[in-house]
Amino acid sequence: MRNMAAAVVLCTVALAQTPRPGESSLELEPSLFVQLPGGKFTPGAVQLVWIPEPLVKYCLGKTHEQCASMDFCIRTTSKNVSTCRNLAVDLAHLPAYPPDMRPRRMLSIAMIPPTIMKGWEELEAYLARTPRDRLQHFSSKGRIKARVTFTRTPDDDDFRVLEILSVP
Repeated sequence: MRNMAAAVVLCTVALAQTPRPGESSLELEPSLFVQLPGGKFTPGAVQLVWIPEPLVKYCLGKTHEQCASMDFCIRTTSKNVSTCRNLAVDLAHLPAYPPDMRPRRMLSIAMIPPTIMKGWEELEAYLARTPRDRLQHFSSKGRIKARVTFTRTPDDDDFRVLEILSVP
């Protein structure tokens, strides 16, 4: 019975790793923004944000919510919604995204300690010496380099952080 349960687990893992039609993954080394997660969060938690390159300059000095709203308004076909009328930047000035861009939208991931990822200690040291208010707005000084697995499906993009390569 134990072998049968192990076989079911192995089969489930194998199925989970099989790429779906149209899905592709590759390792990249993007620059990610470091922010504190919004709302209540676990002490020591950090949010790593990957912003599409054409949007980066518009997000500097803005909050996660403001940048996410701009990203949404660039991608939506219904620009007449309240989110797009109340942007921190004039919608007419926001760039269009090229079709082959990586990522196709703003992505973020919350990292919660304890983490055994290579480079995590350096990231924790950066967080400890950085004023909290600086971690609530995007800043060119608040970027890290990371090794990630980027996954593209027909419907969406996703990423997983494998290693922190450098911190400010």
